[in-house]
Amino acid sequence: MKRIYLDYAATTPVHPDVAAAMQPYFSEKFGNPSSLHSFGQEARRAVEKAREDVAALIGALPEEIIFTSGGTEANNFALNGVAYANEKKGNKIITTAIEHHAILEPCHFLKTRGFEITCLPVDKFGLIDPELVWHSITEKTILVSVMHANNEIGTVEPIAEIGARVKRQGAGKISFHTDAVQTVGMLPIDVNKLGVDLLSMSAHKLYGPKGVGALYVRKGTRLNPFLRGGGQERNRRASTENVPGIVGFGQACVMAAQRLASDDNRIKLLRDRLLAGIMKNIPDVVLNGHPNLRLDKNLNISVKYVEGEALLLNLDFEGIAVSTGSACSSGTLDPSHVLLAIGLPHELAHGSIRFTLGHWTTAEEIDRVIAVFPKIVEKLRQMSPLKK
Repeated sequence: MKRIYLDYAATTPVHPDVAAAMQPYFSEKFGNPSSLHSFGQEARRAVEKAREDVAALIGALPEEIIFTSGGTEANNFALNGVAYANEKKGNKIITTAIEHHAILEPCHFLKTRGFEITCLPVDKFGLIDPELVWHSITEKTILVSVMHANNEIGTVEPIAEIGARVKRQGAGKISFHTDAVQTVGMLPIDVNKLGVDLLSMSAHKLYGPKGVGALYVRKGTRLNPFLRGGGQERNRRASTENVPGIVGFGQACVMAAQRLASDDNRIKLLRDRLLAGIMKNIPDVVLNGHPNLRLDKNLNISVKYVEGEALLLNLDFEGIAVSTGSACSSGTLDPSHVLLAIGLPHELAHGSIRFTLGHWTTAEEIDRVIAVFPKIVEKLRQMSPLKK
């Protein structure tokens, strides 16, 4: 049985060209980038070339890119770094109810340290109202953090509009951060058009390796170092650089820039094909997230009278990999905080399933899912105590 992978939002396979670019830096070109000899300088050139490639994908300057161990570190770096660098100016941080736990947990930590956290609600599609952000800003506000697109329901937020309002209201005194882990390499991004001061990204979401990411930090943004102990990353993030990972990240960004337009249109057509097939063959299914302002790869639905975990396990038995929510919380039986935030009742939130498509998804795979999924739903509904 051929396995089908439809969980690209959780992670993507490393592209063969990315793996090939990384390979020499594991053994042949193994120098420490901080070393002054030729081995070290060879590694340094590779790191700086990757920095240029990452920056180019988002319209940034190379010196505005700080390499991290991934999106979670980048988010923690942004929130803690801005908070402690600006605590004499104010203590208020504004975010939303549907952020990834890599934002919500640092906010919870900062709240225990005396910072004021305002967590804004979203509408039934998962959209944040820019007016709500604007009206929440006070003279004590030092940071606004709103994700670019939600990892569970795929809704794309009006970041450019929020960025313009934050700058107008904050008069340059408020930093604006976006978690763009799900969108870098998937949507065209220009940090200047978005109006962000900080942006988080992760290589393994765009066919690069796990364990490497980056934080974009606009020149002039006040930010405390996240790790101390060395002068790496312009004294902002100590630790010997993960050279193979960084090289792979850079190569993945080069390829993403080449792939964006054609791949996304193809993926959107396949996503719509999957949605149409499910809606045609299965009654009582609810689409979660915005019907149009969503990532092309994302399809999140709730199936009435069925548990999402049961759907996942039965699909996996058929060789089809999907998710019931964000990969970071898939081990819990609690309903998704994102689905509860958009107003879904607990029973519908528990019946959610997320399909996310990618570069290697084929029409044949989608057709197989359309053929298999209704039978699974019917079988589970027959056993369900929720179905009257």
